[in-house]
Amino acid sequence: MYFLISLGAIITSAILFCENNNIVVSRVKINKKVKNPIKIVQLSDLHSKEFGKDNKKLLNPPYAGRGKKLLNKVLNENPDLILLTGDIIDCTSIRHKEIINFISKMSEKIPTYYIPGNHETRAEKYKEIIKKLRKNNVNVLLNEIRTININGNKVNILGLVEEQGSSEAYIKRAKGEFEYKDYSIIFNEFCKLPGIKIVLSHYPENFKAIGDKSYYKYKFDLMFSGHAHGGQFRIPLIGGLYAPA
Repeated sequence: MYFLISLGAIITSAILFCENNNIVVSRVKINKKVKNPIKIVQLSDLHSKEFGKDNKKLLNPPYAGRGKKLLNKVLNENPDLILLTGDIIDCTSIRHKEIINFISKMSEKIPTYYIPGNHETRAEKYKEIIKKLRKNNVNVLLNEIRTININGNKVNILGLVEEQGSSEAYIKRAKGEFEYKDYSIIFNEFCKLPGIKIVLSHYPENFKAIGDKSYYKYKFDLMFSGHAHGGQFRIPLIGGLYAPA
């Protein structure tokens, strides 16, 4: 009996270690009429996790290596755009300087757009994090719209900060008493813009699960989200079993 328990604990620990330290690239192809194809890399919910020292160690072109360094992984994809959808830095602000450096290195090479998640917004160093990212030319969107040209395509990006990650907000949501923000004004402005329209929202449930304030009723092309970690309870071969909201 003790042997079985110990073996089970070892197997579980091994699975958890691999899940937390292995980088898997998920590829999604979206058919959309564009002048020229656009490749987007999305990163979310790193929670100050480093894959390799400082997530970097840039090697000589074409950033060759064992594929373990996250920055190399991203740059090897040759993306046209990088989207960061929150909780890149943990609420403890641990390693925040290293993660800011990592994000800034990406932004030097590729246009990078960032929204904070629930962890950043409740971090003690939140204002410092935002200030440093902006100083390093990272496009931080706090309920803002940016329009850029990518490969001959006009691309509009709306970055939202829903601010629904506090302990008080969690309790109110559990009781069904939470009042979601009304973003109709900025969405209506956003949807009038010509070109491709991309929404960055940390919370995927806000697309269609928050009643009449859900985002799906507005006409845009893509929404990128994080927060749910692909299912926070995962079983090998089965996948995610549970996600918040």
